[in-house]
Amino acid sequence: MLNVYLMGVGSREPGAERQGHGALLPAPRSLYLLDLPGYGYSRASQTERRAFRLLITHAIARPRLVGVLWLLDLRREPSPDDHAMHELFAERETRVLAALTKSDKLSHTERQPRERALRESLGLEDDQVIATSARLGEGIEDLRESLRRLVG
Repeated sequence: MLNVYLMGVGSREPGAERQGHGALLPAPRSLYLLDLPGYGYSRASQTERRAFRLLITHAIARPRLVGVLWLLDLRREPSPDDHAMHELFAERETRVLAALTKSDKLSHTERQPRERALRESLGLEDDQVIATSARLGEGIEDLRESLRRLVG
């Protein structure tokens, strides 16, 4: 499944115009957020996994794609699917920002070694990785700022 969210609709930016039934057209700076839940879900059949990979490949091949926000659980080792996803990003030279989620589940002394291990395992640079905790709000403002830079 691919969930698509349109962000920025209804903004007062130039270009947000009404169309038919009161629906707003996307403003020129509107963003589409594509959510790919469970891309590594192990119970999917090989056929389903292959179809999902094609869906992802098509989604990241879009000419207007500015980058990918990749959510990874800080506590977990990257799966084979995570490594395959990274290879796909690298092949297409897709800009990646990795949000390492659930940082509050690790102590402060455990976080940095885990962050470093994930960066090295997935071949990401320091500025591509942000540890976050939605529960505590940690890293969220840094994530917002990095997203602003990613999308221009």
